[in-house]
Amino acid sequence: MASSSGGGGGRRMTPGGDSSASAGGRRIYRTQTAGNLGDSIFDSEVVPSSLVDIAPILRVANEVEASNPRVAYLCRFYAFEKAHRLDPTSSGRGVRQFKTALLQRLERENDPTLKGRVKQSDAREMQSFYQLYYKKYIQALQKVADKADRAQLTKAYQTAAVLFEVLRAVNVSQKIEVDKSILETHNQVEEKKKLYLPYNILPLDPDSANQPIMLYPEIQAAFHALRNTRGLPWPKEHEKKRDAPKEHEKKRDADLLAWLQAMFGFQKDNVSNQREHLILLLANVHIRQIPKSDQQPKLDDRALDTVMKKLFKNYKRWCKYLGRKSSLWLPTIQQEVQQRKLLYMGLYLLIWGEAANLRFMPECLCYIYHHMAFELYGMLAGNVSPTTGENVKPAYGGEEEAFLKRVVTPIYKVIEKEVERSKTMKSKHSHWRNYDDLNEYFWSRDCFRLGWPMRSDADFFKTPNVPLHHVDGEDRTVGNGNWMGKVNFVEIRSFWHIFRSFDRMWSFLILSLQAMVIIAWNGGTPSDIFDRGVFKQVLSIFITAAILKLGQASPRRKRSLIPKDEVIPPLPNAPYHQGQNFHEKIVAKGILGVLNYREEVKLMIPMETHITS
Repeated sequence: MASSSGGGGGRRMTPGGDSSASAGGRRIYRTQTAGNLGDSIFDSEVVPSSLVDIAPILRVANEVEASNPRVAYLCRFYAFEKAHRLDPTSSGRGVRQFKTALLQRLERENDPTLKGRVKQSDAREMQSFYQLYYKKYIQALQKVADKADRAQLTKAYQTAAVLFEVLRAVNVSQKIEVDKSILETHNQVEEKKKLYLPYNILPLDPDSANQPIMLYPEIQAAFHALRNTRGLPWPKEHEKKRDAPKEHEKKRDADLLAWLQAMFGFQKDNVSNQREHLILLLANVHIRQIPKSDQQPKLDDRALDTVMKKLFKNYKRWCKYLGRKSSLWLPTIQQEVQQRKLLYMGLYLLIWGEAANLRFMPECLCYIYHHMAFELYGMLAGNVSPTTGENVKPAYGGEEEAFLKRVVTPIYKVIEKEVERSKTMKSKHSHWRNYDDLNEYFWSRDCFRLGWPMRSDADFFKTPNVPLHHVDGEDRTVGNGNWMGKVNFVEIRSFWHIFRSFDRMWSFLILSLQAMVIIAWNGGTPSDIFDRGVFKQVLSIFITAAILKLGQASPRRKRSLIPKDEVIPPLPNAPYHQGQNFHEKIVAKGILGVLNYREEVKLMIPMETHITS
């Protein structure tokens, strides 16, 4: 039963047009107290954020309304029921008004559309229209030889899928089985729908090879370069999926980004977006190369090196600043160099595309990429783990959306808690961390104490969970010894901050006042300033300016938020953070030992060449 959340009563109405008090059928109610909100929200397909899933249904209703108003009515009716299932209490923002307006429109359109219905029931009407739509639109577009109407065909497949969803819901409500011919048609639509996926600029599905943009030699060169998966160790689970009888065609669709997705657990849509992104980056640089390379669809190494240099500029500077070698290692076999470079660039773009708010923390992304690129190098080099004796595997890979859940989400939760703390507790700027403060943690070698996989008990992930207390005239937290706090500069504000922020304006006003007082005391006319004695007195404003500058020249202060009794001296050759406890120092020594061992392992492998800036 679908109903609006209002408390008013109303008449019962079923999609078949019967207005009765029978218990059978689906029921919707109209709120008596709500006014008519108009139909513009349905014409524009704008829905509340919590009901975004019904937007395609309303789009299809607007599309088919001109040809069959009854089918459009049934689509809106199904959208109303689905909206009620998504938010039965109408607690979302704008949901109550939206459902009320949609209900009013359904009541107005029920009788007129029922009279214009051709078939005896709504189920038969939906089946007839679905078959007609498939023959009139989809089959007609499929016969186009040059596939120039790919966008229209993609939209037609999406519309047919929505129509079948509404058709099935109507048949279930009226206890009528769907015809086998319609089920077969639906299966064909679903298979084609998987091929005609939404895209941004480049249609990369097999049926779109004749699209004009896909005929550029530079696009083809970058596309074929990404398809070179020779020698990559696919996971066993993915091999089973690729060898399945129904999915034998997926072998030809595998590329380098698909391999990175299978190994590191990136999202499918992120992989699709970054695939287009990387191809366009390479093609744009490739097309500008002078002299031109041969006309064969082969990616120019100069274009590859140019894009790679731009992408990893900040990462290499970060490694140099921290005194670390980058994780970009190339094989000595020339045939594998291009593949390795594309894998490094694809991994970076996939991390950036799925980083969400972590994009405001570029050095944090460098830290993540540093470890994941080293894992990539270990997998391709066939390294063996000293603990398990098996080949090296990604610390966070193997599952769908593993990168989002295990890497991005924990760091984002820290940001969320800090922001929530600043809003709810009304704390001072020195008592919570923002993006810059969290990112500054990755400006020093202390960040490597997080390890990989990142330790959940590290200071970086700790946030105070106790309320603020008023101590010595200011708000302070109790028991925040485990909180890392600010890393570098801490801004402490007071009511004097307004004078410091507008110091130039205050200085100008004070000096102007002094000059005007001197002129007024010696005659009061502006021409008196040319008098030699008055002019000497006016020059005293420079003495006042020097005094003001002296008062403004207060050095910046740093304040430690960690009790002094917990601070110990740093160990030799390891610059530790001043806010670490003793037991965390011991853990950090072990982490640095592992990192040093990792650097030694790098030097023990002579078959690889390191990329230098």
